[in-house]
Amino acid sequence: MNTGEAVMAPTNRRFKPIPTRKPRLSRYINYCALACAILAMALYFSSGSRAAAQSNESHGVRNVILVHGAWADGSSWSKVIPLLEAKGFKVTAVQLPLTSLADDVATLKRAFALEDGPFLLVGHSYGGSVITEAGNDPKVAGLVYVAAFAPDAGVSTLDQIKANPTPLGMELRPDPSGNFIKLSGKGVFEDLAPDLPEAERKVLFAAQGPTAGAAFGTPISAPAWRNKPTWFVIASEDRVISPKLEEAEAQEIKAKSITISSSHVVLLSHPVQVAGFIEGAAHESGTN
Repeated sequence: MNTGEAVMAPTNRRFKPIPTRKPRLSRYINYCALACAILAMALYFSSGSRAAAQSNESHGVRNVILVHGAWADGSSWSKVIPLLEAKGFKVTAVQLPLTSLADDVATLKRAFALEDGPFLLVGHSYGGSVITEAGNDPKVAGLVYVAAFAPDAGVSTLDQIKANPTPLGMELRPDPSGNFIKLSGKGVFEDLAPDLPEAERKVLFAAQGPTAGAAFGTPISAPAWRNKPTWFVIASEDRVISPKLEEAEAQEIKAKSITISSSHVVLLSHPVQVAGFIEGAAHESGTN
């Protein structure tokens, strides 16, 4: 037994397990795989950022300011606003005091100051005169007229009304001072918005804001449409602004236009078409 033990002792030492390098090699491979994964992720997000930037550039202007007309307020855009916002636009609907053209322009310019980049300026009805006077701001990328006035230099909204009379002219009701004007019930129901449901026409009549007659009588000084790209929505059944005047204005200001079979309040009766046209103008204005 002693002899066996003496013989086996060196044999056990000879075959003692020798540590291998496999754990180190495995860790090295794992490190390489991790580095490659990190590099791939960096390249992916870098290319994604470039693609997003290119996509944003191709989308053009993303800010829109909406300007209402006489006897109205910002809620006249209530059906258009959610459609534009659903497309990713930042939308502002101003609230004009309707006390004078100068006051309305000043109010609109305060909205300009809050914008952090270029924007599309959209005006309905008398709001077209307001954007014409205010729209020379460098951040204005383009002008969209929606069944609107677009007077030239030295011309007032009232001048255009007198030269192109419509049925609404007989439905104007001045207040006792003679300084502010509202519309009769007939003016709202039959001339302003005959194609809206009765419930909506009742709201328009009840909520109409008195408008200073002087706002219509002030001439434009420097029409912005002479220096900005323009678009125009023509309402072919308009009884507030003559459709022929709208067509002539669109031609004079060299606007890209569409014609919609609608009353004056096309933004309420056909919001999808109006919002789509504004969206197209915003995309195009970014390429001018």
